[in-house]
Amino acid sequence: MPHTYQGFPRISVDTAVMGGKPCIRGMRVTVGMILGELGGGTTIDELLAGYPYLEREDILEALRFGASLAGFREVGLVAA
Repeated sequence: MPHTYQGFPRISVDTAVMGGKPCIRGMRVTVGMILGELGGGTTIDELLAGYPYLEREDILEALRFGASLAGFREVGLVAA
């Protein structure tokens, strides 16, 4: 059953779609693919031209989602 993340209504996760990776609106377009393309130098306009079913807000939300994941921090545990 697909679900979305709180605060990210365009990001869906469904174990039956792309192995449960975060995707855009239930489509077979992963957040990781979008971030990888942008990181490789593809522009938002190029992505929109190559994937006409995507919307600018999809790409911007993928960026926000990636940024939220990158904001994690490791907490070291002290032995008792």
